[in-house]
Amino acid sequence: MEQAPMSLTSTPATGQDRPELSKALREIAGSGWCGVQVRVDDPRGVWTGSAGSARLGESAQPPTGGHFRIGSSTKTFTAVLVLQLVADGLTELDRPVDDHLPEYGLDRRITVRMLLQHTSGLFSFSGEVYEDGTIAPGIPWQGQEWVDLLFHTYRPEELVRLALSRPARFEPGTGWSYSNTNYVLARLLVERLCGRPYAQEMRRRILDPLGLTGTVVPDDSPELPEPHAHGYYTYQDAGEWKTVDVTRANASWISAAGDMISTTRDLHTFFSALMRGDLLPDSLVAEMRTPHPTLGYGLGLFAQELADGSTIYHHNGGFWGWAALMYGSADGSTTLTASLTTGDARLEHAAAGEMFAVVQRTLVEAVFGPVGAGQTDPEG
Repeated sequence: MEQAPMSLTSTPATGQDRPELSKALREIAGSGWCGVQVRVDDPRGVWTGSAGSARLGESAQPPTGGHFRIGSSTKTFTAVLVLQLVADGLTELDRPVDDHLPEYGLDRRITVRMLLQHTSGLFSFSGEVYEDGTIAPGIPWQGQEWVDLLFHTYRPEELVRLALSRPARFEPGTGWSYSNTNYVLARLLVERLCGRPYAQEMRRRILDPLGLTGTVVPDDSPELPEPHAHGYYTYQDAGEWKTVDVTRANASWISAAGDMISTTRDLHTFFSALMRGDLLPDSLVAEMRTPHPTLGYGLGLFAQELADGSTIYHHNGGFWGWAALMYGSADGSTTLTASLTTGDARLEHAAAGEMFAVVQRTLVEAVFGPVGAGQTDPEG
């Protein structure tokens, strides 16, 4: 594996050094990631840093203000958008989704709340792994087949209908299972209730009011705005290892469950505003924060307890080539936002997940303190 350069930049706004953060970035850059950029906003000020390489084989580090694919952190944006429609009286949390999207023949027990909390039982169009280890494939998501479809356009209706052609995991409301189908249905719900494209409504209601100029809902565009680091996917094909630059890619395969592009500054601004109650009424923020007992998932948010008994909230994300972190304190005064890019490490999916979990814990403890028994979120 080609090693990332070990140099580090940091820009503490307060003029104070943050050795614990510098150390964390050095460890991450030396552990198999191609590059990492981090932003911390807390009562001490703003700290940004990066380490590793922006591009394999080159010495330049990732830009600290660079754009990146945020993966399933998109789900929090989508959840907020749906909850704003609830606040406006256009739907209700416990209303059957079938009332709004009758053409899909959804089980009438599936409610808006169940979509946002992953309790609908719907098969995930990206595939399922069952308790006994059985894998039920969905759309292609790895290997040469995924690479061959890197610029293929999927329509959200297509993804939903594929999912609905497969058996549900459980009866609505009787379990919990992370399903990307829920959030593509949430996109279709937004479009039906508003009469406008999801991307347009996201910009009108959230991105423009918050000044999130670096955040993009790409739909089927493969472009990533400059500046940015590069992400890579390493896989085995016919016994040969290959590494492909997946920076330019059509993310319509994941749609509103994980397609957005952002920056660490924009993620901070969004998440801090959400935690402060600037985007939703207090009652709906409380709904978002109320976790299901399985993995602590609320409505588009994970809750994680720290060792001191306080709670932080987050929704991380990623897919091949990319990973994103988005954490905040309950009052929004402290946030941690970050992007990581994978390089040419030959990792199985499980190993990549384990590496990401180590990064999460390292950075969270550097910013918020020791974690308790709370769970981290599955990558979607």
